[in-house]
Amino acid sequence: MMRRAVVLGVMVVGIALMLWAGWHNLRERKLAMQKARDNQVVLIPEKQGAAGDDSGLAPVMRGKQAPAFALTSLDGKKVSLADYKGRPVLVNFWATWCGPCKVEMPWFEEFRKQYAAQGFEILGLADDVDAGKDMIAKVATKAGVSYPILLTDGKVQTAYGGLDVLPMSFYVDRNGVIVEQTAGLGSKDQIEANIKKTITSGTVAQAGGQ
Repeated sequence: MMRRAVVLGVMVVGIALMLWAGWHNLRERKLAMQKARDNQVVLIPEKQGAAGDDSGLAPVMRGKQAPAFALTSLDGKKVSLADYKGRPVLVNFWATWCGPCKVEMPWFEEFRKQYAAQGFEILGLADDVDAGKDMIAKVATKAGVSYPILLTDGKVQTAYGGLDVLPMSFYVDRNGVIVEQTAGLGSKDQIEANIKKTITSGTVAQAGGQ
């Protein structure tokens, strides 16, 4: 009788351990799935765009004149796109909470210095003004950028077709035309290729018009 009780007790304990392990694994899987979904909110929008666009968003502004804007920089200066007329410019929308944005910002700074002789400039437009100037400045400083960081007014986002995903970049040539539009984080090589395309596009257009 005692032996049966011991065996039964061992079986109960074994079953309990199996149930606990199963519940624990299920909980871990749910947490992992939730984390994956959270990460997808910024990087993988639900909209379907043109084929070949990894972000799923069609580059609706490509080939159009870049909308003009005049915004305030972190140091209180008024900066407008017109200030860079005749120069290739990368207009980059980013936010302090956007992880992919922070990955590419040091790349932008590197390319800004590398192609400075060609007049290349970058304008970083902070999409989350509610975070406050101090937080925006802190993130920009940590990323090591020295290019102008501008505070958006809500209108400029609409002018550029709305921001369904961040980061969002617009490559503007010397003639003010958007030659490339990208959404989400691309590779460093892709970014440099777009910069070269922007610089060359403006040069060719100007030479053809003379």
